Amino acid sequence: MATYGVKDLCEFFAVGEHTVLGWIAAGELRAIDVSRKQSGRPKWRITQAALEAFEALRAASPPAPPPPRRRRQAEVIEFIK
Repeated sequence: MATYGVKDLCEFFAVGEHTVLGWIAAGELRAIDVSRKQSGRPKWRITQAALEAFEALRAASPPAPPPPRRRRQAEVIEFIK
């Protein structure tokens, strides 16, 4: 099973490390922390399946059609004599 590191994805998507870490923190990109708990700093690995799911989630799709416009009812102004 192929796994990728944060730097690998930075090069692949041409983005910075903070962007990839943001995707992981937001839950958009699933990653596994393979670091030792004593180090305190996570070392993320991303599986091929997680990468494919992320790409499918962010795939371009046509925008949703706008909702139909509602007609405004004419306002009636009554004058008192």
